[in-house]
Amino acid sequence: MADKKIKVTLVKSTIGAIPKHRATVAALGLKKLNKTVELPDNDATRGMVQQVRHLVKVEEV
Repeated sequence: MADKKIKVTLVKSTIGAIPKHRATVAALGLKKLNKTVELPDNDATRGMVQQVRHLVKVEEV
């Protein structure tokens, strides 16, 4: 499980989002729409993605 990764893509703008969700998206490393980052598949990352699931798309690598 140590080398499992997930691809997270920002698919909806954070303009109308609450500040906590904006901060979570920034902490995931997403700055612009349709940008993708690869993150480790662990509980912390999954929890962050779960919080902003309406703004992002997730794929397992």
